[in-house]
Amino acid sequence: MDSYEIRGGTRLSGELRASGAKNAVLPILAASAMIPGETVLDHCPDLADVDNMCRILTHLGCRIRREGETLRVDASRLHCCSVPEELMKSLRSSVFLAGPLLSRCGQAILSTPGGCAIGKRPIDLHFLGLTALGASVTEREGRLFCRSGRLRGTEIRLDYPSVGATENILMAAASAVGETVLTNAAREPEIVDLQNFLNGCGAQISGAGTSVIRIRGTGKPLRSCRYRIMGDRVEGGTYLMAAAVTGGTVTVRDLDPVWLGAELAALERMGCRVERSLPGECEPFVAIRGPQALRSPGFVRAEPWPGFSTDLQSPLMALCTVAEGTTVIEDTVFENRFQCAGELRKLGAVIRVNGRRAEVTGTAPLAGTTVTSGDLRGGAALVLAGLAARGKTIVENICHTDRGYGKFDIVLKELGANIERRDVNERERRGETTGVSEE
Repeated sequence: MDSYEIRGGTRLSGELRASGAKNAVLPILAASAMIPGETVLDHCPDLADVDNMCRILTHLGCRIRREGETLRVDASRLHCCSVPEELMKSLRSSVFLAGPLLSRCGQAILSTPGGCAIGKRPIDLHFLGLTALGASVTEREGRLFCRSGRLRGTEIRLDYPSVGATENILMAAASAVGETVLTNAAREPEIVDLQNFLNGCGAQISGAGTSVIRIRGTGKPLRSCRYRIMGDRVEGGTYLMAAAVTGGTVTVRDLDPVWLGAELAALERMGCRVERSLPGECEPFVAIRGPQALRSPGFVRAEPWPGFSTDLQSPLMALCTVAEGTTVIEDTVFENRFQCAGELRKLGAVIRVNGRRAEVTGTAPLAGTTVTSGDLRGGAALVLAGLAARGKTIVENICHTDRGYGKFDIVLKELGANIERRDVNERERRGETTGVSEE
């Protein structure tokens, strides 16, 4: 299994363009299964999760062709509504196929989806919403059997503003009969991107980005369209934080600062200088200059958008390990988002975890050692810590970061980082030992 070898102490400098958003392209790819024709998606990131979703769509009968950053998905010959367990386990976002398959085929056979082990992430809200639209859901031997006749619009209120449930309901209701009013909906920018894609395919949806979304179902199949995926705010935020932790200067283009309001405010409290594009500018961007010494941002709560993103909470923790003062981080979204804390301690970080809260006390420069990634965003946090540490840091099990960061090491090298990707066999030939996670 591959690892990153990092020698810290280098200030990052330069400019990059945000990749297509992982959290936007996955539900949009799932939605393409609803369309009896070819969907063309531009600005698609080259990620393991995208590859896994394409494998699932191919199993269902779709024909997929990648041309650089463009994916062509032809679902005209979709013939299967059952996703094998091994494919479901490879990708948490495979649950997004429930709504599209019910809409297209009248049934969907799934199993519990996989993904990072960062908490329970129950999928009940997905299926409560689909049931309200007229579907029936039964579970037998670990498999979920979803069936429906004609889906019909209704009023649905989510107990929690779940991003995934909101997106699944949007997809299913888009071609249902009648109007669906979804309240307490998630408001994330990726939901706006899904709405815009579906409307480009003939749907009639309004309100995405607010807590009330109206879907006027036409009762007809959607049509093909060409669509460009939004920039990845989590990837962009990670590179901005990499600049901050090294005292560097980085500009990320194709990144709307509105998507990162809470995160940029936290970075400014830490002493960073942030420049933003103005609303309406043709090319949005965010530029950051890190200070000589970071200071604590105080209290940070990860919560649904427009609050601080849970996906950027772990990278922020890496910054706080070297920031002057004490930071308290609370994650209201996932109960097990602090997995990387134990690995950061190996580098010398001072972190105390109590349930959903972590207290981080800034310390002297971290000291490089071997650490192990246990989840996607925790792996990114360990890379950022390695960029700030003295000496050599080896981050193992980087298959997790491959799920959300395309060519992570290459982009960081272009910004000036001293980072190399190594495979285990190469490291063994060089006589290096591997580390074992204490968690």
